[in-house]
Amino acid sequence: MWIRLWALTQKELILLFRDRKTLIAILIMPLMTLVLFATAVKTDIKHIPMVVADQSSSSSSRAYINSFLTSGTFEVVAMASNEKGIRQVIDSGNARIGIVIPPDFAKKIKRESSNVLMLIDGSASYSSQTALNAANAISQQYAASIMSQSISSPLTIHTRILYNPDMKDLWFVTPAFIAVLLQVATMNLTSGAVVRERESGTIEAILVTPIRPIEFMLGKTLPNLLVAFSIGMLLTGFSVFIFGLPFLGNIVFFCILSLVSACSGLGLGLVISTAVQTLNQSVQLTAMVNLTCMFLSGVLFPSYAMPLILRVFAFIFPATYSVPLMRGLLLKGIGADELWIGTLALLILTI
Repeated sequence: MWIRLWALTQKELILLFRDRKTLIAILIMPLMTLVLFATAVKTDIKHIPMVVADQSSSSSSRAYINSFLTSGTFEVVAMASNEKGIRQVIDSGNARIGIVIPPDFAKKIKRESSNVLMLIDGSASYSSQTALNAANAISQQYAASIMSQSISSPLTIHTRILYNPDMKDLWFVTPAFIAVLLQVATMNLTSGAVVRERESGTIEAILVTPIRPIEFMLGKTLPNLLVAFSIGMLLTGFSVFIFGLPFLGNIVFFCILSLVSACSGLGLGLVISTAVQTLNQSVQLTAMVNLTCMFLSGVLFPSYAMPLILRVFAFIFPATYSVPLMRGLLLKGIGADELWIGTLALLILTI
């Protein structure tokens, strides 16, 4: 068995290292993708364009507007005279939020009964929700600052943010993208392995040899496992030494976890390669699986917020398990005692 397996592994290694340009692209593309995603994805949106209709033109209304500007979340890009003018600016796409301050704002604010109209562009849900939450918080702070009587709260809250005290988007996004990109890279390595043999006509020559199916699968997997492990180490090393991502976990357990994650991704790629009939079908199915995984594995959106049927469907993707494992290992520094369930799930998925 070992002689047959080594012969097939040698064949795959020769094919893998013969095309060095493709091999370099396989190693570099996940790194470039990580850099683009890590630097482009921002959950804390700043400088949201805002249009203001200040019908009061008083010191109170100007102070209210300044409270939005000093927060850094909003930026006034235009002034309007009424609600119609604000709608025109929002419709043109130049602003996401508009505020109409009534003429009697200064008089009523002293009696703590003034009203302000906010118009928010709901066509961009994420930025709109951020603008709504930030605008409400700023308005409440402004109202509290001008109250004539100071009301002391009976409850004092002390907040401590664990593992990411500065709430850096990079620390949140990067470990998850390492897990997802490792799955994408490993699937791309093996998703065409079997179907390529079928299309080129060499599968018949392999079938007449004494090689067994399990040996054939292992021979296709082991050479690519070396490349996949190198990709995982490259992504992690770049994130730690260039992006400043903390590495608080055990390096040995991290290597084991990376190997298990790579094996599960390679296995999923082999499933695709044996299920399709042409290489073109393999490319399309792999792209569809990777895109679905991006939304269901908890990279950008929490999995517990999804419907139950989607959460169950997400269990077929290796990244569903490796994303929380990577975050726990890199950011929290927890080890096998807390992460063994996810690691066992990856092993079962690989088998």
